[in-house]
Amino acid sequence: MTRKDFLLLAPAAAGIARPPSAFAQAPARPPNVLLLMSDQHRPRALSIDGHPVARTPRLDELAHSGVRFDSAYCSNPVCVPSRASLLTGLYTHHHRAYNNTTPWPFEKKTMAHYFGRAGYMTALIGKMHFVDAQTHGFDYRLDFNDWYQYLGPRTRLYADELGFPNSGSGLPQIDDLWRDFGDPWKGTRESDGRQGPVAVGRVSRIPERDQFESFVARESVRFLRTHGRRQPFLLVCSFLKPHDPFMPSARFAAMFRAEDMRLPDTWGRVDLSRVPREIRESIEHNRPTPELRDPLAARRRIALYYASLAQMDENAGLVLDALRELDLDRNTVVLYTSDHGEMLGEHGLWQKFVFYEPSVGVPLIVRAPGVAPPGARSATPVSLVQVLPTLAELCGLPAPAGLDGESLVPDLRQPGLRRQTTVYAEYNLQTPRAKYMIRRGDFKYCHYTSDTPELYNLSEDPQEMRNLAGLSAYQPREEELKADLLHWIAQ
Repeated sequence: MTRKDFLLLAPAAAGIARPPSAFAQAPARPPNVLLLMSDQHRPRALSIDGHPVARTPRLDELAHSGVRFDSAYCSNPVCVPSRASLLTGLYTHHHRAYNNTTPWPFEKKTMAHYFGRAGYMTALIGKMHFVDAQTHGFDYRLDFNDWYQYLGPRTRLYADELGFPNSGSGLPQIDDLWRDFGDPWKGTRESDGRQGPVAVGRVSRIPERDQFESFVARESVRFLRTHGRRQPFLLVCSFLKPHDPFMPSARFAAMFRAEDMRLPDTWGRVDLSRVPREIRESIEHNRPTPELRDPLAARRRIALYYASLAQMDENAGLVLDALRELDLDRNTVVLYTSDHGEMLGEHGLWQKFVFYEPSVGVPLIVRAPGVAPPGARSATPVSLVQVLPTLAELCGLPAPAGLDGESLVPDLRQPGLRRQTTVYAEYNLQTPRAKYMIRRGDFKYCHYTSDTPELYNLSEDPQEMRNLAGLSAYQPREEELKADLLHWIAQ
């Protein structure tokens, strides 16, 4: 008897009923899962959504064959807490990976543990930002350190691109590796004249075939060819782009000219007297990239962002091609998302860390053959904490106890039916500057522990330029959302 046969027969022999898969006609082999991830992909930055600049033909193809969610949110607009929520199904104050330097607690199990116990081979190829050396349940893992081993002496080129230690960009992948003796690249990097710690961007000097995106795509295809037909698998394929450094290969940089980029409509138009102090300070003092006060530099960075996005999109397509070539696509759930967005000059802000839509929103596309009608869209506000229970239900696995998120399968079956849901997010926990967000219906309320609150009606003010907090006409709505949010925080 093969391992696969044993895994399929053992539950029945023991008198245990396997939960039915959400697939219309469940095959003998359980569905596989391919979870495609990027880093810092703005919501709606897809050409299928009519974006005037973004070029994402491969993600567009995925959206045509699945369901895309128009109001999907991360749980925390920064890498580590958001990724922990994605894999555990828990909000930050429950999984306790509070920031980019907090290791994920060992006792908080991930989807790799749950799928592994059900007989799946679990693989993580690319970035996950675990902070320490725990594998968190994955059987097969390749990440930044494996890429550096592949690069060899060419790792120097990446150290130059980053310019300083940055675990969010993978160097070092684990902060503690450099904590005792400092940055080993200090004094050896080639200076590029940047005014802050983050470069505005340029064409990468790393050959395209050697860049992290190419490495992740190539190794993901290798995994599928080697292991994809042997047993059911959960493969997390996680790219870095379009996260900084905004240094795409020359082929993609040539597609986007700075002079063709428009500054956001909200650029220079924010009423600084009506936003929290931390927002005002970030607009007035952009310390990571002070050059971006210059509109020409801002346009250049915008162009390099979309070039990086296009490069990621093409590499994600290579993995989807392999899935189809191996005849695995008909029995594989494919989910694409990102860990958070990127402001990219909206409100005069850059990077993430805030609760405005371009930062806390994420793209979310799910292709589940036989379940989700192809090409559909859902307007239901949803959260990345719902990914784990969704994948479990689609694969016929019991939902783990104690999760914060509920399955999205009802939305996949009836994407045109917008449900009344409540979505939360939080940031900077365990600090005096903690802040929290609640989205219900068309309203979003943001609570700051030591700053001005925000309330926006997203249907009437999608750019979030009119803060309604403190206005008497909206006092009942503000009090209702604040009370619900404070109750959630205390849970």
